[in-house]
Amino acid sequence: MTKRNKVNMLVDDKKPKSHTEGIDLPTYKDIEEAAIKLDGVAIRTPVKTSAILDSQLGVKAFIKCENFQRIGAFKFRGGYNYLSRLAPEQTSNGVITYSSGNHAQGTALASKILGIHAHIIIPEDAPALKVQKTKEYGGNVIHYDRYKETRKAAAAKVQAQTGGHLFYDHKYIVAGQGTTGKELIEEVLDGGHGELDYLFVSIGGGGLISGCCLAAEELAPGCKVIGVEPEAGNKVQQSFERGENVTIETAKTIADGAQVTQLGQTAYAIIREKVEKVITVTDDQLVDELRFYKEKMDMVVEPTACLGLAGLRKMVVLGEVPPNSKCGVILTGQNVDMERYHKLLARSKAVAEE
Repeated sequence: MTKRNKVNMLVDDKKPKSHTEGIDLPTYKDIEEAAIKLDGVAIRTPVKTSAILDSQLGVKAFIKCENFQRIGAFKFRGGYNYLSRLAPEQTSNGVITYSSGNHAQGTALASKILGIHAHIIIPEDAPALKVQKTKEYGGNVIHYDRYKETRKAAAAKVQAQTGGHLFYDHKYIVAGQGTTGKELIEEVLDGGHGELDYLFVSIGGGGLISGCCLAAEELAPGCKVIGVEPEAGNKVQQSFERGENVTIETAKTIADGAQVTQLGQTAYAIIREKVEKVITVTDDQLVDELRFYKEKMDMVVEPTACLGLAGLRKMVVLGEVPPNSKCGVILTGQNVDMERYHKLLARSKAVAEE
C-alpha cells in the first residue's frame, strides 16, 4: 500500500482525481541543483545528538540545527535558490513576497546579496525581532492586519503600486528548503547509522516538509515523513479530511511561523502524496521542548522550531515509534524575542512546579 493510501484511505473518495494539473512540481534533481546554487552561500548546519534525549525517548534522534543558518532559520535556502534564478527584467521593479517573519528575513538577505529591492508583506503582530532583522537586511516592510485581510490581498495591492515580481509558492523554493532534509539524511548515512526510520518536520506553508519528502524518497526510501502542526492550526489535517487544500482562520498559537492559513498548492500536491502522517501538538508541549533545547542542548530556539521534537515525543509516548528507531528532527530556527522567550520559559517552570 502506498504512503498516500495509508494516510488518506478513509477520505480518498472525497479527493478530486488530480491536484497537480497545471503545477510545475519539483523533483529530487531540483534539490540537487539547489544544493549547488547554495554551496558557499548557505551554511551546511550541524546535526546534533543528545544522549539525554535518546535516553528519555528510547530512540536515536538526529537534530538538524537550522537555528545556525544565515538569518537564523532554514528559509534563506529557498529564498536564495528562487531569487538567484530570476532574470534582470523580472526584478527591475523589485520583488514582493509575504511572510510571518523568517521567509521575510530570508528574502531580504538573499535580495541584498543579489542586488534586488524587496517589498515584504508582514503581519502587524509578527515578532518584533523578525521585523527588525528584515529591515536590517534591507527589506521594505509593509504591514497588514492578518485578522482582517489576507496576505495575498495585501500583496496584490503592493504589486499594483510597484509592478514588482510577486512570488511565494514555487518549486525552486521547495527545492531550496529540501536541501535541509538532504543534508540531514546524508550526514546520518555518512556517519554509518544507516537510513532514518522517521523524519519529523514542522508545517507552515509546507515548503520545508515538501522538499524533505523528496529528499527522503530519494536517499532513504523507507523513511516515514511525519508532519507536525499546532493543534490550534491544523490546516493539513483538515485538508486530508476534506480532500482539498482548505483555508483556515489565523491560528491563536505561540508557533507564529505556523500561523499560515493555507498550504501552497505546490506543497499540498506533494504532501498529500508523500507524507506518512500529520499530527498536532499543543502550545504547552512546544514550551516544554523550548525548555529542553535550552537546558539540555544549550540552544535558544523559537516556538515554531519545537514542533518537530514535540511531535516525536508525542508519538513515542503514544507507542507509535518503535524503540531504537532512528529519528530525524528539523529544528527550523531561533528567531524569538528574548522578552517573550523568557516569559514562555517562566510559564513552563510554573506549570512544572504546580
